[in-house]
Amino acid sequence: MKTFVTRSVLRFALGFALANFFLLAAVAQQAPANPPASPQPQPAGQSKDAPDPKTRENTPGTSNDRLFYALPNFLTLENSGNVPPLTAGQKFKVVARGTFDYIQIPWYSALAGISQAENSEPGYGQGAQGYGKRWGAAFADGSIENFMTGAVLPSLLRQDPRFFQSSQGGFFHRTEYAVSRIFITRSDSGHHQFNFSEIFGSAMSAAISTYSYHPQADRTLANTASVWGTQVGYDTITIVVKEFWPDLRRKLSKKKQPPSNPG
Repeated sequence: MKTFVTRSVLRFALGFALANFFLLAAVAQQAPANPPASPQPQPAGQSKDAPDPKTRENTPGTSNDRLFYALPNFLTLENSGNVPPLTAGQKFKVVARGTFDYIQIPWYSALAGISQAENSEPGYGQGAQGYGKRWGAAFADGSIENFMTGAVLPSLLRQDPRFFQSSQGGFFHRTEYAVSRIFITRSDSGHHQFNFSEIFGSAMSAAISTYSYHPQADRTLANTASVWGTQVGYDTITIVVKEFWPDLRRKLSKKKQPPSNPG
């Protein structure tokens, strides 16, 4: 339990730090040198906070959003209403897009560094060779879990891997809703059902990784359960952040907008 909590907190803190780094870079890059002469008219029927159509992903029913403008958030939909289900090909395509995104390089590099410093799974050793093994294991662990929970099982079980943001109610109500999505999901037909894809997909990915390329001494049921718990715990934290990210994004967008000039 202590290992699970430590790794989940470290991974979240690392993700938050990386995200803020890219957020600051994005704000600095997008800051206008001079304010516009006059505000642009708002198209009729379009909300002021509506996403720019140019930023939408070509795959229907998915997003082009990034958490903190950095971390892939392509399977989260905001104010979506009724949307058509994803085909199996679309599920694999969007998961692959997020799994092999550029941000994964510094992400897994930092995770491998934390694992190296903790000397977790000593069978990997130390030095450059040990770091390389840990980096490869971290990348493989994340990739397998992404595909199992977001593409393989959702395709076989006809479940929807997307997270539909609530935006209804107060903080605790929305947090409860987000956490419940770990256990409850939509089917492709739109009905609520147990989230077999997340629970069993993460368990299967933990077993595959532990008993295939992890050190021989760590191929135990206890270590498999620890990896499984870490993955589910991290997914829970991430989905709560996804629920509130649109609110934070809108606030950040308003702060970046220059004040209008009445003249």
